[in-house]
Amino acid sequence: MNKTILIVDDDDILRNTLARGLRNDGFYVLTAESAENATEILNRISVDAIVLDRMMTGMDGLSFLKQLRHSGDQTPTIMLTAMTGPENAIDGLTNGANDYLAKPFQIRELILRLNNMIKTTKKTHNEMPTGLVFMNNDFFIISGNEITPQILQLSGEEKKLLQNMTHPVGNIVPAAPMVAKRLRNKLNVVLSNLDIITIRGQGYKLIDLTNAPTTKNGDTK
Repeated sequence: MNKTILIVDDDDILRNTLARGLRNDGFYVLTAESAENATEILNRISVDAIVLDRMMTGMDGLSFLKQLRHSGDQTPTIMLTAMTGPENAIDGLTNGANDYLAKPFQIRELILRLNNMIKTTKKTHNEMPTGLVFMNNDFFIISGNEITPQILQLSGEEKKLLQNMTHPVGNIVPAAPMVAKRLRNKLNVVLSNLDIITIRGQGYKLIDLTNAPTTKNGDTK
């Protein structure tokens, strides 16, 4: 079945160009010229994904996304922006975006990201643990009142392990004990709420201590 995409952008030329490109690739496409218009559409129609411009007249894309998530709507959303810098991307991701694409971009890249996002995003949204963000193939740390995100310096093995444990969060992943130990130590330094536990005979699992039960039911570090 063809997937339905809602494009929300106040730029008529870009909105129509994106709609044409997505339709040519087999998507059903709805368009909205404002956040307010998009809200009206979503009140009537369920879509598979949203392509959302960040900077718009009236309600901006970020405010719209916050409102959408606050209402409980977890429709996969990719945010488009001309704003540069990792702090802007992380701002979007921590406020509900599933992916983030900087302008200018190729329509083919948008299509690939949409297909991947729809395939990997479950209806039961599984968020990253508090303070941890993944973007542009790197993990970033957001802690306290810091405005600028801090990149988490990881080896290739450590990054792969953390990716596997967070996509989705709760995965039990086999790994070399020394790799898991190094990753645990790095996380413990920057995020006291996160830990890695050993699931005997299976591998390692990332847990958020603020949400974890007081006992680990036999699991051990």
